[in-house]
Amino acid sequence: MSTIATSALGGRRRRIAAVMSLVLAAVTAMTITALFSSDEAEAHGATVFPGSRQYFCYFDALTQNGALDPYNEACQAAFDEAGPTPFYNWFGNLDSNGAGKTVGYIPDGRLCDGNGKGPYNFEPFNDPGNWPRTHVTAGATVEWRYNNWAHHPGKFDLYITKNGWDPSQPIGWDDIEKFQTISNPASNGGAGTNEHYYYANMTLPQKSGYHMIFTHWVRSDSTENFYACSDVVFDGGNGEVTGIRPGAQLPGNDGSVTNPPTDEPTTDEPTDGPTGNPTGACSATATVTSWNGGATVNITVKNTGTDPVSDWMIHWMWPPNSGITVRDSWSSTISTMGDMQMASPAGWNGTISANGSVSFGFNVTGTLTTMPAMDCIPG
Repeated sequence: MSTIATSALGGRRRRIAAVMSLVLAAVTAMTITALFSSDEAEAHGATVFPGSRQYFCYFDALTQNGALDPYNEACQAAFDEAGPTPFYNWFGNLDSNGAGKTVGYIPDGRLCDGNGKGPYNFEPFNDPGNWPRTHVTAGATVEWRYNNWAHHPGKFDLYITKNGWDPSQPIGWDDIEKFQTISNPASNGGAGTNEHYYYANMTLPQKSGYHMIFTHWVRSDSTENFYACSDVVFDGGNGEVTGIRPGAQLPGNDGSVTNPPTDEPTTDEPTDGPTGNPTGACSATATVTSWNGGATVNITVKNTGTDPVSDWMIHWMWPPNSGITVRDSWSSTISTMGDMQMASPAGWNGTISANGSVSFGFNVTGTLTTMPAMDCIPG
């Protein structure tokens, strides 16, 4: 990876969000259709090259122990304002009713979050600041990449700031001009991972200095649209990234590749669970005993792989507006992010031998007769 890291940015506030490392996998692997009540809200993604603000900020903030601790000062400011949720959902900057609308629908200053009509707060990503930047060469043909959390047909309209734009202000429609449209691009692998992406050749405009590229993904099979802003510097670079945590892993971004991958593109839909080491796998099954106003849930976690599982995370989504809450639990620690629930082992039951199983349980208040679909993420 061609990545240049700047020295530590001084004067920034550092606030660590202490979270379990497996929460990352849980959010990454969640079933896309469970995130929203609308059946149309299934696509997810963000620009990987040149990296968008939401993409860079998540992987800039991600530490080895799974905590979020932004290194970049602009990412830290966004984290302070919006919290960790948009970071975990970096691929979910969307408007389910965008329908390709631009001027008159998305106001000036709100392009980077599409006017905030999605489920997550990406508004701080509109703010000017020292965001991570990709260094490129004017007129060069590079490989544009866009994460393909779900495969859907459509077009990607790419805009760039005009000469003389004011970088101290959020961008408006008069600040940008369209320079390329990419329709129905190929992908380098199956959907539902950090590493795979749509790709296409992109010829960079003749610009100099600092600019911003705004990407508007317009799906042709629904009204759902996605938005991303990427900060670039035209200085003769070859995809180097500055302003990001030294040693940060940037899946799918390797400093620009001028030739498409040799693998045959695929159009696979997301799987029901995470991808990863096939020898480490697990499943979860539940029994529910209901009564008026509550229920007891017992869950069995089974190692379905050939190697021991050293840790695990179970996550599921309560139905929207269900009012169901976990009252107490045993043999596990349960965390909540909105309607998403995440159960991790108590410690003694974290390791599961091949073909072995462990169990945990909890009581809920509310009406529950069957458990929603559960994902088991092995550690």
